[in-house]
Amino acid sequence: VLAARFRKPWPIVLGILVATLANHALAGALGSWVTSVLGPDVLRWVLGLSFIAMAIWMLIPDKLDDGDAPSSAGTLGVFGTTVLAFFLAEMGDKTQIATVALAAQYKAWFAVVTGTTLGMMLANAPVVWFGDRLVKKVPIRVVHMVSAAIFAVLGAIALIGWGHLGRALY
Repeated sequence: VLAARFRKPWPIVLGILVATLANHALAGALGSWVTSVLGPDVLRWVLGLSFIAMAIWMLIPDKLDDGDAPSSAGTLGVFGTTVLAFFLAEMGDKTQIATVALAAQYKAWFAVVTGTTLGMMLANAPVVWFGDRLVKKVPIRVVHMVSAAIFAVLGAIALIGWGHLGRALY
């Protein structure tokens, strides 16, 4: 929506990067904090059920209203408008919640924030530059189904536990 409204891809992509770094850094910190508060058994169940909930949530398409993005850059400019709009739009979104869960599970704040931010940039930057042409090549439903499957597997692994899974395979 921002790309269609402003037609300035570089400030939009940089704004997405800054907003995603800030958003995922906070989410990763929350995930790291959760691991210090919850015991390992409680954490395993919370994480497993969270990943399964994410799998179900991935099957629900995102709704994007025309009013979600401003029609002009205003006093913040394209970059500032993108940072603010993208940061607020991602609060409590699937990627932020996944970042919390991944940081809690793997106890690797930097790696999780780096990975989830890279994933967001790989998903969003091409859309800013190529828009509808790219979306027509890979149906969003396929992306959601693959994502749901990955989250379901992560949830099952978390519930079973890595150690139990390894013993079950041998």
